[in-house]
Amino acid sequence: MVLIRNLEKGELDFFTDMLYESIHIPQNKPNKEDLINSAHIKKYHENWGRKGDKALIAINTNNQPVGAVWYRLFNESNKGYGYVDNNTPELGIAVIEEARGMGVGTLLMKKIIHQAICEGYKSISLSVDPENRDAVHIYKKLGFEDYAVSGTSITMVYRIYEE
Repeated sequence: MVLIRNLEKGELDFFTDMLYESIHIPQNKPNKEDLINSAHIKKYHENWGRKGDKALIAINTNNQPVGAVWYRLFNESNKGYGYVDNNTPELGIAVIEEARGMGVGTLLMKKIIHQAICEGYKSISLSVDPENRDAVHIYKKLGFEDYAVSGTSITMVYRIYEE
């Protein structure tokens, strides 16, 4: 059993741990401090809590955090890797190694999609390395579609259709 709830201010260290985990670098991955504070990654966590920022955390039965999902808005002058437009938040997700393959990531994704709908967004995006086949498969299964290819990443979009 996993509980999904809003990330609290005291859990920002876990959030940055998950941000680090979400960056798919199979070999020679830089250490956490260097990578998350590099210019192209820092924008994903710097001044967290601004308008448009949302993060959810998964807690196991031992009350330990096992994963997180988040989104943030970017703009034309400060694009993220999965940038689509100023009104499409870019999503990130990670689950600790011990909790992978247990449905935690899918549950987090479903909750953040629901959150985006509740907040009135029309779409959400993400960037994924095509070599990360398990992630690509899950995103497609959840309804994300390929949007663009940029460097070594695919930008995928989930479109929210009003009924």
